[in-house]
Amino acid sequence: MCIRDRLTIVKSLINLTMKNALSFVFILSIIFAQGQEKTRLSLEHYKNYEWTSNPTLSPDGEQILYSRTWINLVDDKRETDLWIMNKDGSTNRFFLKGSSGKWSPDGSKIAFTNKGESEGINGTQIFVKYLGVEGEPTQITKLEKSPSSLEWSPDGQYIAFTMHVSSEPALKPKGVPKKPKGADWTKAPQVIDQVDYSQDRIGFIERGYRQLFIVSAEGGTARQITFDEYDDVSSGIAWSKDSKTILFSSYQKPEAEYARGQSNLYSVNINTLNVKELTSREGTESSPRVSPDGSKIAFVGSTFSKNFYNDRKMYIMDADGSNLKCVTSNLDQTPSSPFWSSNSLGVYFNVREFGQSNVYHANLKGNVKKITKGNHMLTMNDMVGTDAVGTWSDPSNPSDIISFSTKKSNNINQLTKVNEDIFYNVEFGEVEEVTYESVDGKKVQGWIVKPPGFDLNKKYPLVLRIHGGPHSMYNVGFNYNFQLHAAQDQVVLYTNPRGSTGYGYDFANAIQNAYPGNDYDDIMAGVDEVISRGYIDENKMYVYGGSGGGVLTSWIVGKTDRFAAASVNYPVTNWFSFVGTTDGAGWYNNFEKYPWEDPSEHIIRSPLMYVGNVKTPTMLMCGEEDLRTPISQTEEYYQALKMNKVPTVMIRFNKEYHGTSRKPSNFLRTHGYINAWFDKHSTRE
Repeated sequence: MCIRDRLTIVKSLINLTMKNALSFVFILSIIFAQGQEKTRLSLEHYKNYEWTSNPTLSPDGEQILYSRTWINLVDDKRETDLWIMNKDGSTNRFFLKGSSGKWSPDGSKIAFTNKGESEGINGTQIFVKYLGVEGEPTQITKLEKSPSSLEWSPDGQYIAFTMHVSSEPALKPKGVPKKPKGADWTKAPQVIDQVDYSQDRIGFIERGYRQLFIVSAEGGTARQITFDEYDDVSSGIAWSKDSKTILFSSYQKPEAEYARGQSNLYSVNINTLNVKELTSREGTESSPRVSPDGSKIAFVGSTFSKNFYNDRKMYIMDADGSNLKCVTSNLDQTPSSPFWSSNSLGVYFNVREFGQSNVYHANLKGNVKKITKGNHMLTMNDMVGTDAVGTWSDPSNPSDIISFSTKKSNNINQLTKVNEDIFYNVEFGEVEEVTYESVDGKKVQGWIVKPPGFDLNKKYPLVLRIHGGPHSMYNVGFNYNFQLHAAQDQVVLYTNPRGSTGYGYDFANAIQNAYPGNDYDDIMAGVDEVISRGYIDENKMYVYGGSGGGVLTSWIVGKTDRFAAASVNYPVTNWFSFVGTTDGAGWYNNFEKYPWEDPSEHIIRSPLMYVGNVKTPTMLMCGEEDLRTPISQTEEYYQALKMNKVPTVMIRFNKEYHGTSRKPSNFLRTHGYINAWFDKHSTRE
């Protein structure tokens, strides 16, 4: 019974005469008892699911601006709006349509991006909304291409941003007659001469580079600030305190497109356009942040190596690039972008480790301290003084906005509950952490999700889920997919095998020239750990994963027939053909030799080479427009399975790049197909 129906009944009962009062109280108690009955999660709930992100404090610390994303099932897309509330969470309300909201330094205005409203200019534009002033936001740009990385100058006069600028074509056809008037010719060919010429979720990259621009906060013509055609200006720009220069990350050197793991920090004067190189070390530098007193710059950087995984550290230097110091050398974890303390004596940053996310602080001497603690995913997004805001999630709670003081970090205040209206009576599965031993004594962390109402004496199907990356980390944040399986009376196992981040550099780089390899053993040891607990039906075990998880799933079914069914999603199955067709040349570097010099490593590590061993019914899913793990990788494996008469289907998702859930309808279909496949092949033969 829905809430609306219950309220209708209540209203009608109120009209009863006093002689029926006792009956009224009795019936009313039944109605609201029904309202408290627990239910289980389903795909129906997903239609009204929401996400929160990017909370930022007003300069006076009194208000919070944040993004709220919802599902538009009619147009089959996720839309983002800006919401605003007081710092204590009160007066939480819709603010305006748009994203990438940024407070002006004096707190009187908010800049954001949204679809343009001017005639003939329909792409993303920059708008400014004056607070406390009636009227619609002002569109201050009329750009031909979409801006990104908005940053106010400290004096509030300008907004800096990055935008792609086209270069001249690499080759123009010669001697071709002009198109006749009114003719409808085929679109001109794509002329490519770049090393990296495509990008997943974008398509073919137009020749040119992302450059820096500024525009007056009052509106007008945007002015280009950088012009060198070596490399893109990366996201994460920052102004100097005097509003005269902008800091950015790039690699402004000839043949930058061939450079591996290289970027430097630069400053550009907005008036003279003079560019100065601030760092020149071997490795990457990104996410610069200027200290409140303007004397120092903090940034995240890595030291170059030829390893598969390169870790990043936090660095601080003087504003002119001198006195460079690593302040997290004793922390074997990766820091996020920095947030300066108000006294300019240290930086705060987020660290994802051991399946959790918490806030750390490092002072100028390199002393590191953990600020927040908890079995959660807490990510700080902004701070004013000692007041911080961020997002928070745990195994039973989707992401919401929180606030806390860096002085009293144990007191975390949850300010929103955006999914309470759909989850108020949903019973989620319990999530249990496990640590077990794999081959060579390696300790591996994982989690078991149990069905609601779990009965230790019953036997349950097991769903093994494998993450992608491979350098990523499963965590304790709320996971809709895992809870869906639990709601269907399936036990879920998800683990962080070697190669995962969050466990130090050596653990992440343990798959150097060995992927897949012992990570397979780590995963299967986790399966054995769960089975040893006595509540798993070993004839009803299923496995699936996407991207790097698809790699390992296809590897698993070529190594064992322990699973009743598998789903290999947007995988790499043939490294030999993959390295030259993925969106970027970087994967060439993850093998000891180029495939034309010696293909043996590519072949040995390819799941396709073991497809002759596969007996497990194996479904494949991939996006038609996938440029990261092109659909040809799925096709190769599917055709091999068919030739070997292994039960299989190939699901090709329309309007999907890498993944199968960018469109809300495809998220629903993805889980629906997995349900159907595991149901069709429910028991190992």
